[in-house]
Amino acid sequence: MWHLAQVKIQDEGKAQLQLLAQQKAEHAWAVLSEEANDLCIEADSYAEGTLLLVELNGSRQVQKVQEATSWILEVIEQYLAVGITPAVLQEEVQRAEQWRQSLTLKSQELQRRALEMEARREQIQELEDNLLQEKEQLESLADQIKASHAEESSA
Repeated sequence: MWHLAQVKIQDEGKAQLQLLAQQKAEHAWAVLSEEANDLCIEADSYAEGTLLLVELNGSRQVQKVQEATSWILEVIEQYLAVGITPAVLQEEVQRAEQWRQSLTLKSQELQRRALEMEARREQIQELEDNLLQEKEQLESLADQIKASHAEESSA
């Protein structure tokens, strides 16, 4: 995992790294508190205050060290030079949340309409069934009336 660190020179002239931030995801970093974030490594070739990117393994052993200047400049170029500020990002988060809520409401409305349409379809089907039964009853009644008329005519 990558960390942003700053070189601190101790009284004995030994270099020490103070971890300032830790990478949480590809484009997400978290600032670290100052407690217990010092690493003793051979960093004597770096001047006091130099910012470094340090890759640590799970047991906090240094895997890679590189100067952070180019990385910091890249971050500035990608995000700050085009005006992406925390306020702009917060506005985007709020806009995305409003969009999500709007989609949720529209989805709920569509589900409600689908349920209404299904209920109406069932009502129509029930009416059709009732009409069919009434038609059959009327036809049966008509046949009975014809039969009784035929009996009366022949008698």
